[in-house]
Amino acid sequence: MEFFGYLASILIGLILGLLGGGGSILSIPILVYLFHLEPVQASAYSLFIVGITSLAGAIPKYREHLVNLRTGILFGIPSIISIFCTRRWIVPAIPEIIFISGDFIFTKRLLLLGLFAVLMVLAAIPMMRGKKSPTSTNQKFRTFLVIVEGALIGFLTGLVGAGGGFLIIPALVFLTGLPFKTAVGTSLFIISINSLLGFAGDLMNYSMDWPFLLSVSALAIVGIIIGNRLSHHIAGNNLKRAFGWITLGMGCYILFREVF
Repeated sequence: MEFFGYLASILIGLILGLLGGGGSILSIPILVYLFHLEPVQASAYSLFIVGITSLAGAIPKYREHLVNLRTGILFGIPSIISIFCTRRWIVPAIPEIIFISGDFIFTKRLLLLGLFAVLMVLAAIPMMRGKKSPTSTNQKFRTFLVIVEGALIGFLTGLVGAGGGFLIIPALVFLTGLPFKTAVGTSLFIISINSLLGFAGDLMNYSMDWPFLLSVSALAIVGIIIGNRLSHHIAGNNLKRAFGWITLGMGCYILFREVF
């Protein structure tokens, strides 16, 4: 299973490079079910893997002038604060057994993986519809909404270890008026700083298996380099639709496996 885990690690970067998000949709299941890590540890490792991979993907986007640093920083500051606080204090404070009702035991594992699976299903729906890339005629920069959205995405990212790319990209398009391709590049920049600084909160609470973490990250970086190059040649809508069905299936599988 570990062999397939390392092989699948390339897909984390590949999806990030092709779509500008979605790496954590693969990284969490890979770490939990192929490498058999506990959800909290898996979410911490996912933050590092997705963060370092997104940074590697954002650099060529920046060279192509597809990263808006001002927007990324404004969106990122409240998100960084939110994710750091969530990883540093909120996640460690959640008890291992939240409540018991008869034979049903609601655990920390079920909460984190269940919430992650629900987010996967919600992310899959717009992808499966195969809609064109979002566009907005509104050019007004909605500063307050950008700050609120950044804080909320930071909280969700910190809670489940997901980068939030599929939430960030539409928010950038509709709240800041960025073109879609620039929103994708800026999203990679935001995901990288969010995830890596969120991971910094975990460094204060947990010990890390650095050789394993760096090897998986290296494979994911290979994937994002390939994904960035392929993104110029592959129709994005068809890819989103196919990945949407995969995401839906994985989300349903996680819910079924953890509940039953």
